[in-house]
Amino acid sequence: MSGEYFGRVITAMVTPFAEDGSVDYRVAEKLANHLVENGSDGLVICGTTGESPTLSWSEEYELFKVVKQAVGTKAKIIAGTGSNSTSEAIAATQKAAKLDLDGSLQVVPYYNKPPQAGQYQHFKAIAQACPDLPMMLYNVPGRTSSNLEPETVANLAQIANIVAIKEASGNLEQACKIKCLTPANFAIYSGEDALALPMMTVGSVGVVSVASHLVGKQMQSMIQAFNQGNNQQATKIQMELFPLFQALFMTTSPIPVKAALNLQGWKVGNLRTPLCELQLDLLESLKIVLKELNLV
Repeated sequence: MSGEYFGRVITAMVTPFAEDGSVDYRVAEKLANHLVENGSDGLVICGTTGESPTLSWSEEYELFKVVKQAVGTKAKIIAGTGSNSTSEAIAATQKAAKLDLDGSLQVVPYYNKPPQAGQYQHFKAIAQACPDLPMMLYNVPGRTSSNLEPETVANLAQIANIVAIKEASGNLEQACKIKCLTPANFAIYSGEDALALPMMTVGSVGVVSVASHLVGKQMQSMIQAFNQGNNQQATKIQMELFPLFQALFMTTSPIPVKAALNLQGWKVGNLRTPLCELQLDLLESLKIVLKELNLV
């Protein structure tokens, strides 16, 4: 399987909520199609940006089904079915696999802080239980408090259907080491928009993005410019978008990106507690950045 199986720009899609707090599946359909038409090669559904911690498994399954039906084969659909319980992750992934999705995103187990051997056994068990579904590992120690070490990634990359990693440690040296230790067809994705271009210099194939909700075409242009050897153009786009990258992480994501989408008229709704709306001073700062980029 090619390292570019999932594409270059993968949007970690927000979950829209109606005024009563229920999932708004109609808006999810419309947003998914919009993202695919505006630069996204793939969509992660029910990842961190999709507020997976506060979604029920039944809500997640319905979102997988609705988005897959809406998008069809126009983009890769990746199900966020990770859990800090191996048995729960297996059950959720097996159920999602029946929907003919394109892959699963499996986060490093959070809170229980497993050692590297435990992490290896966790991911291996999920992969073996769903051998026909490609898996993307997700390393985000800032949220899980555990780092997935490069050597463990290398061992997991020997399992046929573990094909990629979303590397969100913010550590370029670690990304470089993963590239050195894994097969050429194992795909590394930046898990941070601001590091999408820097990580490509050490071998990543693209980004699992939040900013692509708003600037998907620009993200594609940046990556294509880099791949064509036009580093000056790629850097120019990176610098133009950098204030947006910062603004979208001025507080816990996905709070700012949902605020931005609502400002654009998307009506993705509020956030489920314990997340909360963007405070007013930060909202004003976000508006300034969006206006400067002609996004509102």
